[in-house]
Amino acid sequence: MPAAGTTVKSDQRRQGVVDAAVSCFARKGFYGTTTNEIAERAGISQPYLYRLFANKQTIFVAVVDHVGDLLTEALDTAGTTEQALQDAYGTIIENGDILRFLMQANCATDEPLIRDAVRACYARQVAVVDKLLDGDEEAVRRWFAVGMLAKVTTMLGLGEIDEPWARTLADT
Repeated sequence: MPAAGTTVKSDQRRQGVVDAAVSCFARKGFYGTTTNEIAERAGISQPYLYRLFANKQTIFVAVVDHVGDLLTEALDTAGTTEQALQDAYGTIIENGDILRFLMQANCATDEPLIRDAVRACYARQVAVVDKLLDGDEEAVRRWFAVGMLAKVTTMLGLGEIDEPWARTLADT
């Protein structure tokens, strides 16, 4: 049953906006993306976009939540070893839009609403990984460190570069 004041159609439109916004924000970030670009990509008018979301920040926060859900789902089904979790994370960040969005989200944390959403997303991921790794804090830190390095090596395409410095970073 939809939440009060919503309909199935508006919920579907919201999800369509979130899906479109992932791609828009991934390429231009929070500050460089316009709501008109998001509306066009979602196939709706800008006034209707503002009926669905109060402003660009609330769209961005909805995308943070959506990407966090994708991460949580992938990790929850991965297994309980660091390697299984890394493999699941690697599958998610193979999607260039998700990967770029995650990096852009970290860059938009000057905005308090976004910072709170990104912090909540990290808190949720830490809780999931901590549970799956039986509360081993060192393993959790290592998992996140390897994941951050995986973002960088994937974004820079270091696996395609045959140079010592690139191999050093890409061999994770």
